[in-house]
Amino acid sequence: MSQLSFFEKDEVLTKAPVNTVNHTSCQRIEDKFAHLLHEDLQLANLVSYVGNKGIPVLRLYRYKEAFAFSFVEDFISRFGLGEEDYIFDPFCGMGTTLFTASQKGIPSIGVDKLPIATFIAQTLPLFYSLRPGQIRDAFELLKTRVQQAPPAAVALDVAIMKVAFPPDTLLALRKWKTAIDSLESPIKDILLLLFFSVLEPCSYTSKDGQFLRLVREKKIADPEEALENKVNEAERDIQLVRNLKWDQSVRLPSVYPGDTRDLTEITFARQPTAIITSPPYANRYDYTRTYSLELCFHFVRNFAELKDLRFGILRSHIESKVDSHEQPPHPVVKEVVDILRKRGKLLNNPRIPDMLTGYFVDMQKVIREWARVLAPGARVAMVVDNVRFEGELLPVDLVLSEMAEEAGFRVEDILIARYKGNSSQQMGKYGRVPVRESVVVWSKP
Repeated sequence: MSQLSFFEKDEVLTKAPVNTVNHTSCQRIEDKFAHLLHEDLQLANLVSYVGNKGIPVLRLYRYKEAFAFSFVEDFISRFGLGEEDYIFDPFCGMGTTLFTASQKGIPSIGVDKLPIATFIAQTLPLFYSLRPGQIRDAFELLKTRVQQAPPAAVALDVAIMKVAFPPDTLLALRKWKTAIDSLESPIKDILLLLFFSVLEPCSYTSKDGQFLRLVREKKIADPEEALENKVNEAERDIQLVRNLKWDQSVRLPSVYPGDTRDLTEITFARQPTAIITSPPYANRYDYTRTYSLELCFHFVRNFAELKDLRFGILRSHIESKVDSHEQPPHPVVKEVVDILRKRGKLLNNPRIPDMLTGYFVDMQKVIREWARVLAPGARVAMVVDNVRFEGELLPVDLVLSEMAEEAGFRVEDILIARYKGNSSQQMGKYGRVPVRESVVVWSKP
C-alpha cells in the first residue's frame, strides 16, 4: 500500500471520468471543488501503517488501518501546532496521533468505539515509563506460572474462535492470558498488548481484506516462542526510545471509549484546536471481524456482545442496518445509491446501498459534533478514501467537504495523497479508473 499502484506512473495526471456515465450531482460537486483539489503524492507513503514499521513502540502491534507517525508530524507542522494546542482524534484507532502529539509535548485526547483500539492507544504511551529489562523479568516470572494457570474464559461461541487455532495452541494461549491477567498494571497492560500481537501468527488467520481470513496451510507459531520474540522486540524498542531521548515525562493522552457521533459524554480539558484523524472507509470492512480474536480473548464474553459491538460502530461495513426513515443525506450519495439499487442482483452484495446510506448519515452526525466541540480557528486534517461499486465512483472527499461547509467549516484544501485501483473484476468490467485517497483540510471560523 505504500507504493503507487501499477497504473499510476502513466495515468497519475489523467483526468478520469467521475462515473461510467455523466451524473449531474457528481459532476456538479467535482466542478465546485476542482480548484481545491491538489496532488500531494509525497503523502502516499504516510497515509498507511507501513510508515510505522520503523517507529519504536508503534511497530509492536500491527493495526493495519492506521496512518503513519510521520503523517501526524507533517500536519502538526503544517498547522503550526504547539504546546498551547489541544489535539483531538475522534477515530483514534491505535493512537498514532496521540502518540505523536505526546512526543511534541502537545496535549491530546482520543475517542474510539472499538475497545481493542482504545486499549492500544492507552497502553502504547506506558512504554515510556519502563526500565530496560522490566518486560523480560515479568515474562520470565510468567513462564514459571503458566503451566499451572487455568485457561482463561474467552468467547468460544464466536464462529472464528472454533476454527482459528489448533486445540493445543488455543489452550496454551488461554493459560498465558490467565497468567498475564495476574500481573499488576502497567506491566499487565503492556504484556496484554504483546499477547494480542501474537494471536494472528499463532492462528490459521490472516488480517487480509474485508475479513479475518482462514489460511489452513499456514505454519502456526508456538505461543511461548512468539511471545518471547515479541518481548525481545519490546525490550529493543525501550532501549531505542531511551537512545532517541524521547521525552518520558510528557503528560499521557486522554483516551475514551466512545462514539464520535455523540460526544456529549466526553470530558474535554478545553475546546480542541485541531483534529488529525481518519474515519473508517465506506469499503465494507468490518473491524469487529478483523480484530475478532483480540476482542474474543478480552473485550467480549460471547457472540451476543460481539454482535452488539458490530452494530454499534460507524456504519462502514456490509452488515450495517438502516432504519426505514433514513435516507441518503446528500444529493451525490442519493444519486449513486439510487443507481446501485436499480442494479439489484447485479451488485456483488445487495446491501451496499444501505451501507452507503448509513455511512453518510453517520458521518453527517460526526461532522456536526466536531463543529460543536472544536475551538474557533481549529483545523481539521482527515484522511478519506473514495469508493467505487459496479463502476459508480462516489467522491467521499468532496461529499464530506460539502457536509462540512453545511456544518459551518471552511474547506481549505483537498490533497490527493495517492490514486488506487479497484479489484481486477471491477477494472475488467469498467476500466482502470483511479480512485482518490485524499486528505481533506478544513477550518472552523
